[in-house]
Amino acid sequence: MPHFTTYDGTELAYRVTGEGEPLVCLAGGPPRDADHLGGLSAHRTLVLLDAPGTGASAAPADPGTYRCDWRPGDVEALRAHLGPERIDLLGHSAGGDLATLYAAAHPGRIRSLVLVASPGRALGVGTTEEERRSHRAADAHHGEGAYDPERTRRALAALTAPVLVLAGEYDAGPTPAKAAEAAACFPYAELVVQPGAGHFPWVDDADAFVRPVAAFLDPEVRTVTVDGVRLAYRVRGSEGAPSVVLVHGRGENSTTWAEVAAELAADHRVYAVDLRGHGLSDRPGRYGFDAFRDELGGFIEALGLARATVVAHSMGAAAAYLLAQRAPELIGRLVLEEPPVFFPLDPPRPPAERPEGRLGFDWEIVPATDAQLNAPDPAWRAEVPAIGAPTLVLAGGPASHVPQEHLTWLAEHVPDGRLVTIEDAGHLVHTTRRDAFLGAVREFGLSG
Repeated sequence: MPHFTTYDGTELAYRVTGEGEPLVCLAGGPPRDADHLGGLSAHRTLVLLDAPGTGASAAPADPGTYRCDWRPGDVEALRAHLGPERIDLLGHSAGGDLATLYAAAHPGRIRSLVLVASPGRALGVGTTEEERRSHRAADAHHGEGAYDPERTRRALAALTAPVLVLAGEYDAGPTPAKAAEAAACFPYAELVVQPGAGHFPWVDDADAFVRPVAAFLDPEVRTVTVDGVRLAYRVRGSEGAPSVVLVHGRGENSTTWAEVAAELAADHRVYAVDLRGHGLSDRPGRYGFDAFRDELGGFIEALGLARATVVAHSMGAAAAYLLAQRAPELIGRLVLEEPPVFFPLDPPRPPAERPEGRLGFDWEIVPATDAQLNAPDPAWRAEVPAIGAPTLVLAGGPASHVPQEHLTWLAEHVPDGRLVTIEDAGHLVHTTRRDAFLGAVREFGLSG
């Protein structure tokens, strides 16, 4: 286990797990060990610090220095030991107070800050007697004089790094209201309340905890809230360039478009969204083509992308053309890659069995959309002639499971529609025949 020597000569230990950019993690406690934050290791390299006198770290020579205001020096010594000029820092519970004090003392060393179930003592956020009983931390850590909230808040005015404050819906300390007070103390902070969670949100629902934290920490990912659902999305290309919105299929996410987005970003501003239940977006539990349609419209409106070109695959393509029927003013041009056309399936799809293991999407999407494919709303097909946008329907040929005659029907019934078949592509045209896909899209045109 690696060690380093902190400012007062104490030898401290830390653990390293995962891959990717380092994330320094300060455990709640102080009696707790740092191992409990391992759930993020699929996205980041976790540097898990053992506090003085905890785990494999030595106790300080002066017991008085257990107090929280003495310990930001440990974090700075660890940063210097690791080498980067700025760090991503996560603190849980009492570790959140230490992270806050470090950010106040060294605002220029913070690249991003995540506070999980942090009681906000360092910020002077009041605690009830119930909250105090729920945090039986060592008296030395929170001893008299450990915190000067007014001074800390003044110092945090210099913090330009983004801050994520995450609270559990049912946590007694901090309550979501207290977490909101804490978030307001930072110049650039956002609050996420994890539904159904308490003081250890990754224990209550690991996926629901990891998604917003991973999205926040990824510099390529942004988020926007549409009808109460937090959506992650990725942006490439120059601001001011014509906008293109990329929409993935069922079970996929924005990363499926990585190579296509890189190509299109040469002359367009490209937005690739994770629809609800997919990727790093929320999983609200209500799914269906109509829900995805409304969400896509809300996404376009929230980001001011009306009249953008929408390029969409499969389930996302169906949502896109349903939106083009209902809100034609939002769509400039439309590229539909292998969409379902809402002829009732005959025979209908039988109930699908969930695969073993963790999935990158909410399995409830599958039965919800299968039911709509088996017995679709008749209006979804009847209103195809209402699509006013120039529309390219891309077919993958006989290797696809989508009936190709349905795609021909769709292209013929859109007033300004055309069909291009890319042979031997199958259902994932943009993946299996990327160059041909891009050639067809560019020939069609991406700007109005």
